[in-house]
Amino acid sequence: MQVHITEDQSGSSAQAGAAPLLNFSSLFPAAEEVGQVWQSLLAAHSADPFRLAALQTGYFQQQLALWGAMLARESGLPASPVATTDKGDKRFAGREWRDSAYYDYLRQVYLLNSRFLSNLVETADLEAHAKDRLRFYAHQLIDAMSPANFAATNPEALQLALETKGESLHAGIRHLIDDVEQGRVSMTDESAFEVGRNLAVTPGEVVFENELIQLIQYTPASARVRKLPLLMVPPCINKFYILDLQPENSFVRYAVEQGNTVFMVSWRNITEERLGGFTWDDYIADGVLKPIEVVRAICKSDKMNALGFCVGGTLLGTALAVLRARGEERVASVTLLATMLDFTHPGDIGVFVDEASMASREAAIGKGGIFSGKDLAFVFSALRANDLVWSYVVNNYLKGKTPDAFDILYWNADSTNLPGPMYCWYVRNMYLENKLREPGRLSVCGAPVDLGSIRLPTYILATREDHIVPWKTAYLSTRHLKGDTHFVLGASGHVAGVINPPSKNRRSYWAGDHLPASADEWLAGADETRGSWWPHWNAWLEGFSGGECAARKKSGSAKFKAIEPAPGRYVKVRV
Repeated sequence: MQVHITEDQSGSSAQAGAAPLLNFSSLFPAAEEVGQVWQSLLAAHSADPFRLAALQTGYFQQQLALWGAMLARESGLPASPVATTDKGDKRFAGREWRDSAYYDYLRQVYLLNSRFLSNLVETADLEAHAKDRLRFYAHQLIDAMSPANFAATNPEALQLALETKGESLHAGIRHLIDDVEQGRVSMTDESAFEVGRNLAVTPGEVVFENELIQLIQYTPASARVRKLPLLMVPPCINKFYILDLQPENSFVRYAVEQGNTVFMVSWRNITEERLGGFTWDDYIADGVLKPIEVVRAICKSDKMNALGFCVGGTLLGTALAVLRARGEERVASVTLLATMLDFTHPGDIGVFVDEASMASREAAIGKGGIFSGKDLAFVFSALRANDLVWSYVVNNYLKGKTPDAFDILYWNADSTNLPGPMYCWYVRNMYLENKLREPGRLSVCGAPVDLGSIRLPTYILATREDHIVPWKTAYLSTRHLKGDTHFVLGASGHVAGVINPPSKNRRSYWAGDHLPASADEWLAGADETRGSWWPHWNAWLEGFSGGECAARKKSGSAKFKAIEPAPGRYVKVRV
């Protein structure tokens, strides 16, 4: 999934030519449907005019107080702010917003208006899904209308234009033209990175490939290794190298250095129309079950340890249930990183999923075609629009600055297309109908799927500020998996909470052996530890190592010969 960066801020058919810069058509439903969402707000407050009157009275009182404060300031009298910026909101951090009475007033009026609209939404008597949608659209409007987003009302941008004699605006226009041509807002200096040069550089070789995946075997870092290999299944809607960024923050490198023989699935970027017919069954059969078969053959091992991240974890969980239905025991332990198996509370993404939108998408690409990675990337960015859209609009276009070089954001922009049938099946059966959690409701690769049949030692990691996989939703997996399960909660967001190397000694994690029904109850009894969760996971995985053996001197085997050096061809295809 696309990334939500916290603390480290510094997820249709492919189209030729320049794409729209902010493709709102991929994000929002038809105008008629959006209008119905806003009408629901009006209807809710029309039913209780006294509540609306109370909100309006409070709003007018705040506006009068602001006028009074501004008049006092103009008279040289001390005046406390009426509306203050929320903690962590960097949009108005510049001193220009406070030094100028005009811009200070503009800032506070915007904040009062924003909070009034938010209060209208929060006090509306609506069912949960309708309120979630309304809340999302209200926040999109609030974020978009910030005075910081417009050159004429951003004092920092205007001051910089004066200081540079207009060069900052000229540079901003150049950045805008470049981004229009590439069809997305630049979030990082992309010239600073290249896959295979300074990203995804852990040594290894591609030892197998089919139309859907390449399988990478990484070179051992020690003379002796754990007997049971480790297979990693990354999300198929992003490139695998989120787990193998630069050497200092590569999870793959860390796993190799701990004595694991690591294999990685590298998903193909679906760009050719002939691949647009792949289904969820194909992703399970060719993308998970086949790699399990190849890893076993290469390592001459009956079992292995397996790890899935995000959608990769959902695929892995499904595949393990298929194996169990077939009576095949191929895996010794499973690790699920920021993964949903139960989609009861899917978080912000749920606002996009309903029967009407799903039927429309199925009619367009459900039987063949491609769901654009750029569209999907924009959807995930819009979930945190201030951080992942508007901050870059201001920095790149209004101030004419080049974004800093940041490897996670480079990966975030390196989006992948998905085949329409696979995407539609996944969204309908997981997000819309939530069938995976129900034993036997789904049949995959000819086998009934029952998560309860998976009786394996399981390590589940969620992250506390994750907006893609809410941590309490990830916790629901403990109710469905019947093996010895450990749940760990990391600090930060969907990616920054996972990619947290021990060398940085940053953040913390919570762990607790007792798994009550309530996620809040679990957290209340969990112990917090400063630093990375990686060593905690490694100590757990050591229990399923199968002992030690001499490291293999060559990648692959007589049957599965090395094809090319890692990271392989598939990961380098961009859209």
